[in-house]
Amino acid sequence: MKTLTLKELGYTDTLAQYRADHKLDSLIVGRVISEHKERYVVKTDTAEYDAELIGNIRYSAESRYDFPAVGDWVAMLEYDVDKALIHAVFPRHSILERQAVGRVSQKQIIATNIDYGLIVQSVNRDFNLNRLERYLTICYGAKVEPIIILNKIDLIEEEKLAQLLDQIQSRIKEVPVIAMSNQSLQGLDALTSWIQTGKTYCLLGSSGVGKSTLLNNLLGKKWMQTTEINQQIDRGKHTTTHRELIVLEKGGIMIDNPGMREVGTTDASMGLELTFDLITELSQACKYKDCTHTTESGCAILEAVEKGQLTEDSYYNYQKLQREKAHFEASVVEKRRKDKEMGKLYKRVKKERKRKKY
Repeated sequence: MKTLTLKELGYTDTLAQYRADHKLDSLIVGRVISEHKERYVVKTDTAEYDAELIGNIRYSAESRYDFPAVGDWVAMLEYDVDKALIHAVFPRHSILERQAVGRVSQKQIIATNIDYGLIVQSVNRDFNLNRLERYLTICYGAKVEPIIILNKIDLIEEEKLAQLLDQIQSRIKEVPVIAMSNQSLQGLDALTSWIQTGKTYCLLGSSGVGKSTLLNNLLGKKWMQTTEINQQIDRGKHTTTHRELIVLEKGGIMIDNPGMREVGTTDASMGLELTFDLITELSQACKYKDCTHTTESGCAILEAVEKGQLTEDSYYNYQKLQREKAHFEASVVEKRRKDKEMGKLYKRVKKERKRKKY
């Protein structure tokens, strides 16, 4: 096992200050590299530990956010060889999250303490501008810098690739786009130029777009298991089943992520504003401050669509994501109301039982 410094794992002066302020100097500091049903593999500068939570954290947790996730920094105490108990979770500087599948009012943490989100799409069947905007919204909402990777360019002609790049640039501004091939390795140098020691990168994208093969290429060896290409659908099956943090030989920390069929947004207002910055700017010129940008006269956004300054696809995708955001927020409010009512009912029943007992 290669010996690493904490800095190479992403440890910062801010984390060191938190450790000192909260008197955690006597505990071992490490980073969660994988999670398996509330058991964690934590990497330090000298070893890897099989770790679990102390009871106080487990029982005082108010939500999933109080538990460690891949990418978190933790303080722990060793109780046996390569075994430890987690006593504290350090504050996160970013949380990549999406709407939990099948649970409208709940969020699912993808990974924490991410610096860059590598949004991978294949140029053949997976290419979808609306989905790209979804991932951008998630990244911007988490204050994570996005990089778009168009993979499998060896499957299309140069003219087709130029068309796809033009489509992206017409809707998405100021986001780096790297066109590459896992087979020929074209574009790999352009990606590695972005990799910095101590920075953390999270692979995002659907199943079968080549994330695991890309990670193998970055590592220069076969780390993640991949399968053969299915000739009918031009892609392989994804074999990543859990999130895992991996330190690259030449610096940088990579988090592989299982393919996501659904990318539900949550309450990331900032993410929407930055992803659709043109719409945000246009809205300032609307006639009415409470303009919904749907039917109002004097709506600057609708005028821009009519004049061709804003594409209809981008406008409709913006409206769809806004509706999802509003629905998520309303669901959260409703859930809190029901939880509050249930809490009151529990107290009344408890009080009534106590009265009857005496």
